[in-house]
Amino acid sequence: MTVMRRFLCILFFLISGFSFIEAQDVKVTSAFDSARIFIGDQTFFTVTVDKPASYLLDVKQYKDSLYKNIEILKGPVSDSSVKDGRVRITQKYLVTSFDSGFYQIPPVYAELRSKDGIKRFYSDYANLQVMRVRITPSDTTARIFDIVKPYKAPLTAGEVLPWALLIMVAAVAVWFAIKYFKKMQLKKTGKVYIPDPDPAHVIAFRQLEQLKQEKLWENGEIKNYYSRLSEIARLYLENRYGIYSMELTTVETLAELKKSGIKDNESTKKLRTVLTGADLVKFAKFNPEPAENELHYNYIWEYVNETKLIPEPVEKDSEKINGADQKKI
Repeated sequence: MTVMRRFLCILFFLISGFSFIEAQDVKVTSAFDSARIFIGDQTFFTVTVDKPASYLLDVKQYKDSLYKNIEILKGPVSDSSVKDGRVRITQKYLVTSFDSGFYQIPPVYAELRSKDGIKRFYSDYANLQVMRVRITPSDTTARIFDIVKPYKAPLTAGEVLPWALLIMVAAVAVWFAIKYFKKMQLKKTGKVYIPDPDPAHVIAFRQLEQLKQEKLWENGEIKNYYSRLSEIARLYLENRYGIYSMELTTVETLAELKKSGIKDNESTKKLRTVLTGADLVKFAKFNPEPAENELHYNYIWEYVNETKLIPEPVEKDSEKINGADQKKI
């Protein structure tokens, strides 16, 4: 009996030892690719199971969240490989967190189901530290610092192009609408615009005489007076030099005169003085003295008189004249 008992005890320990050794052949690990991340950053959580090929194990899988405040963005992405009768299973989860702190993920397990029951194989704990981004100086009590402003992404061609095309289409539509309404207005009134055949200086002198008779600045209509004076000068430039000054600023008008080859002489200085003074009255609410009102009027008159274009007289053929006189005799 004693020998039999010893034999059974030895056999029991041998069987238990083999089972223990076989159980040790399964290894489960879990770890983060990076143990420290900033809020909003992403990292991979990897679960690895190394087992004999004969084992059929169930590996726990996660959904939505790995742990409290640790969200799963993607996964699991599974992969497996076989070597020397062993199988290595890998599962990867892409995770992130928006709450700072130190997190310890409970062990992951794989289950072995058999007639004897369920046996689980556990991994170690996996640690993850989620850190805040430091945007403050090291000693915030020593000085005041600015708040970090949001970063403005640069505009791309794809964002600008639709707006540019829209503005161009709108401008063309407005231009056609103005032309259409002008035509409709002409049809209603029956009036047709006929260009003034008189020379540019004659038109300007006529308008200046009319402005003088209206006595606008004498009646307190200073702004209207300078608007009319500026319009007369700009219309003269259009008729005389072909410079459409009505649609230009004073600076642009003088620049166009210079491009046309007109020198900056005393006459141009008079024109500059009047146009600049008119801008001050119209836009800066400047109120000039009566003497300045008369001076600006005289400046425009002198400018027109000094730059007017007088057609050269046609020279007659003296022989023809003499021949005609002889016939009359």
